[in-house]
Parts: sequence; structure tokens; C-alpha cells
Amino acid sequence: MFLNSRMESKELLRLRSLNTRMILAPNDKKYYFNLEKGFEGEKEFDQLTQKLQNDFFIINDLRLEFNNSEFQFDTLIIAQETIYPFEVKNHEGDYYYESGNFYSLLTKDEVKNPLDQLKRSKSLFCPLLKKMGITAPVEGFVTFVNPVFTLYQAPINAPIIYPTQLKSLMNKLEQIPSKLNVHHKRLADQLISMHLYESRYTRIPSYRYEQLKKGVICPICFSFMMSFGDKKLVCKKCLFEESVDSGVMRSVKEFVLLFPDRKITTISVHDWCGVIKSAKVIRRILMQNYTSIGARQHRYFE
Repeated sequence: MFLNSRMESKELLRLRSLNTRMILAPNDKKYYFNLEKGFEGEKEFDQLTQKLQNDFFIINDLRLEFNNSEFQFDTLIIAQETIYPFEVKNHEGDYYYESGNFYSLLTKDEVKNPLDQLKRSKSLFCPLLKKMGITAPVEGFVTFVNPVFTLYQAPINAPIIYPTQLKSLMNKLEQIPSKLNVHHKRLADQLISMHLYESRYTRIPSYRYEQLKKGVICPICFSFMMSFGDKKLVCKKCLFEESVDSGVMRSVKEFVLLFPDRKITTISVHDWCGVIKSAKVIRRILMQNYTSIGARQHRYFE
């Protein structure tokens, strides 16, 4: 049973918007692409775990804190006797393991060791569970989901699941004896209540309203959309279509995410959306979906 839906982090959403609306520095663009790729890999793993029929609680994207240190699990499965955290990786290409480190075979560059990430997370999670009065064993795995990933020279006993082992992993999970009760549900609810919705360590480049390109961004390919009258928007790149109302509402959420201190007004949203010619259309959409505060030139929406 999935107890929560996997959602893009605010960090990913901000970077996705900024990548379309401004030119990111090479390091920021690489970081953003890695976040997108990681999120895609996590969703692929979800497609496997959501098919499980066993009696499990599954928590996606759980970020916790213990002793002033943050840690995160991409997927956490609570079974009757054991808790299984998964670090999901969507690496592509050939890598090798040497002297406790991971390297790209193509570039020889060192990459962050996911085994170390898992070890650190477990070292914080286990004492947190103990503090909560939970003594269940924790058995974690680093799970690689990209079918064109290869890792050479890895320790044979390392807690690694390779792409070719994913089906076998799901079969093994199905065979685990598991019957959950109210205590397991209480644990799951406690962990979800402790979830940190935003990390203190987000990496967002500085930006100003004036420097960002204005327009409605396509939810499919993240390109800019064109308007056709007051009712329809069409993506310039992938030809995705949606109503003006839907596009404006998405753009307002994006505006609030990037500029939480700015008020939602007809003028600000009209300027932000760019392609919507009529300010009256913007005002109608805001009036229908938000609470209007004030009047005329002093009106804003919440």
C-alpha cells in the first residue's frame, strides 16, 4: 500500500522553471539534469513496487532529521518484521568500483558513492527508530534501475540491486511473510509526520524577476506555449494542448513558487503569463479560483 504519492521537490520545480526562463550556469544545469534523471528513475521504481501484492506499507521520498542531520530514502518499505530502505539510482553507462569509490569508465571522474549514502542514512535512521521504541531490523539496498547501467568490480556482497535483478527483487519481496497491524500503521504515520518537505541544502542559483523570460511553460516538455484566442494554449515544441484556464493556474503556482513574497494580482499574472493578451481573461480566472482581497487597483488574490 502506497501511503504517499511521489512529487517533485520544490528544488526540482524551481530549477525546471529557471532552466526554461533563463540560462543556467553549466554546473547548475548539470545539477538540474541530474535531479530530473533521478526523479525519472524513482518513478520507474514506483511502477514496480506499486504492483506488489504483499502486505506492505510503502513510503516514497522520505526525508528525515536526526541529531541535526538530514537524511533521505527514495523508497521505504515497512514489512512485518523488517524495514527496507531503497536508494534508487538512474545512472546510465559504464562505471567501476575501486578502493571504495565509484568512477565513470568513460570520463574516469569520481561520482558520489551511493553505498556511502545508504550507509549514512541507515546510521541515522536506526538510532531514530530506537528513540521511537522500534527495534525492527533495517535492510537497505542501492537499486540501479537504468537498463543500460553496468558496474564493474563491485564487492559481491554489497547491497546492490542491478537492473537485471529488479524482477527477482520484486519476486523476493512478494515471498516475504508479512502481516501488518496497527503498530506498523502507527510507525508509518509517525515517519510521514516527521517528513521534511524541503531540505535546508537546496541549490538554487540567484535570479531576479526582470531577467526571467515570461510565458506559459508546457507541462510535458517544458517549452513555451502559444495562445490561440482566449481559450486554448498549444506548445510550440510538442504540440500539447490545454485550456487557457489550466495554463494560467499552473503559471500562478509557478509564480508563487519562485516569488513567494509577491502578491498575486491581475497585472502580475498577466505579465508573467506573457502570451495571454486579455487582462480580463486573467482576472476572470483569478476571481473563479482564488479569494479576492481589496478592490480595483488594490485588489490581490489568495
